[in-house]
Amino acid sequence: MDATNALGEFLRARRALIRPEDAGIRRGGGLRRVPGLRREEVAMLAGISADYYLRLEQGRDRNPSLQVLEALADVLNLDAPATAHLIGLTQARPSRARRSERSGDRGRAAQKPEPVPPGILQLIDGWPSNPAYVENRFTDVLAANPLATALSPSHSPGVNLIRAILLDESERELRRDWEELTEAGVAALRANVGPDVDDPRLVELVGELSVRSERFRRLWGRHDVRPKHARVMRLRHPKVGDLELQSNKLVINGTDGLILKVFHAEPGSRDAELLAILGSLTAPTGESRNPTGSVEHQAVDEQ
Repeated sequence: MDATNALGEFLRARRALIRPEDAGIRRGGGLRRVPGLRREEVAMLAGISADYYLRLEQGRDRNPSLQVLEALADVLNLDAPATAHLIGLTQARPSRARRSERSGDRGRAAQKPEPVPPGILQLIDGWPSNPAYVENRFTDVLAANPLATALSPSHSPGVNLIRAILLDESERELRRDWEELTEAGVAALRANVGPDVDDPRLVELVGELSVRSERFRRLWGRHDVRPKHARVMRLRHPKVGDLELQSNKLVINGTDGLILKVFHAEPGSRDAELLAILGSLTAPTGESRNPTGSVEHQAVDEQ
């Protein structure tokens, strides 16, 4: 991950995904040396010079106009979230040193995630029939109610959810839609962090997953950008069998991007019955969250 040239890295990754024929370019008889579009083809389609586009990819020009960015987004077939991400990569931000001075020791901050507001903790504890947990923009779980933890031990404070889903074999067995879920999760992680690619927590997480997960490395290299949306979570639970739950996310106002994830089953459905059975099996063995909402990063046990 090249934090010093995030714009160029994004442009290179996205043009590699565009087939020439989809951009109206006829393939010649010769062998193409690059996947997707060539630099000069992107430049031609965007109406800019090849030399200027080369400077953008190499990081020698970091201030393209909005008109140029929108033209590039059109050529690269970017949707609205990805276009906003592209534009955000060109926005001036405080240097890493200045941000560290302003926010204190970032290394220590990375080990102390933002506390969950007490009202949110009370709210999710008052939902005995709705699994719910709180995560930050790096998918570190900060709080969870007992039913969420009963669905998956990875819904527990101290666990990084994207790390667990990618590396923990029991999570892969649990998630019937593992392929779809990991693809959406990696794209959402990039959407959540936006241009802040040099954040120490992100660098740590991406570094580990790039080494340990070939799937993450490939998905992260695509530079897909898709915020999380409501979806159906499909599980094969070891205690109650197959069930499908609606998943919704709520951004917690007044926080640095904390997200409340809530699950529910269709009323009167078999899934609702199974969720109720799971709730009845949940033993009150102690709180499933840290009462303060503050957690330390912990490793997830792999099988």
